[in-house]
Amino acid sequence: METRLADMQLCSSIVSSLNRCILGKQEEIERLMTAVISGGHVLLEDVPGTGKTQLVKALAKSIGGQFRRIQCNPDLLPTDITGVSIYHPKQEQFIFRPGPVMTNILLADEINRATTKTQSALLEAMEEGRVTVDGDTYVLPEPFILLATQNPIEFEGTYTLPEAQLDRFMMKLSLGYPSEEDEQAMILSNKGSHPSDNCSQLSEIEDIIRIQEQVQHVHMDDAVGNYLIRIIRSTREHASVQLGASPRAAIALARAAKASAYLQQRSFVTPDDIKKLAPYVLSHRLLLHMEARMNGLRPEDVIAVVLDQAKVPVRLER
Repeated sequence: METRLADMQLCSSIVSSLNRCILGKQEEIERLMTAVISGGHVLLEDVPGTGKTQLVKALAKSIGGQFRRIQCNPDLLPTDITGVSIYHPKQEQFIFRPGPVMTNILLADEINRATTKTQSALLEAMEEGRVTVDGDTYVLPEPFILLATQNPIEFEGTYTLPEAQLDRFMMKLSLGYPSEEDEQAMILSNKGSHPSDNCSQLSEIEDIIRIQEQVQHVHMDDAVGNYLIRIIRSTREHASVQLGASPRAAIALARAAKASAYLQQRSFVTPDDIKKLAPYVLSHRLLLHMEARMNGLRPEDVIAVVLDQAKVPVRLER
């Protein structure tokens, strides 16, 4: 019990430290930390200069472990990510040289600039925690978390992420522009260093593994679980939705809700945990009909309607 409480406080310390490094993004930082302690991958989508890369670097520095970065571009090959087998003449055999995917925290910067073939090299790693090269399978370090960034307004030289890959991201987050006060504080405190340089390591990667195991044991009542399933199934039945949330999305939302409860130092999930995280876990997974998109409907609008119509379980006092 004491270890669990200490780990909860450690998570709070990491979030507080990131808040001091990246100003004005407390909610986004909490959601990012939620994904990390639940073992989920995150897609950060926003315009340039909003701090996506700096936030990822600050997070990786705070939690410890191995960190690698891939700068995606059209010339990037799948083997540049997974690694390659090279023939060694003296040993007369092929030697595997691991790629940057063999790490704990992988930053795929501007992921939509990589070709579809190169993007697909991450599918097995994201879902199964391993990669296959030349018929041999290599297990990735634990934990393995992919944090990818992309710019939503550029189209030249970019490739759309396939639905199969989007479904493997637990959350899709957007940082947005800072408030006037935060931007002013950012300018006044800028001394030529990057925000991530001001963060210090607060944990070891073994601490994160232990916390992830604790998150799995956060209790979810059957009534809350049924509420979650009703939300998932409603996205599939909505008239404007061509492709609804998958069973993988239901699992991701349950894991994220448990992690959110853990961050708030609770041992149980509430309907509010699910309601709060549903837009970030589900929006990038929904594919709307063409007519709905032409009428300006967004996946977030569909999720808002679904959440409004879903009956929230209420605990009756005896």
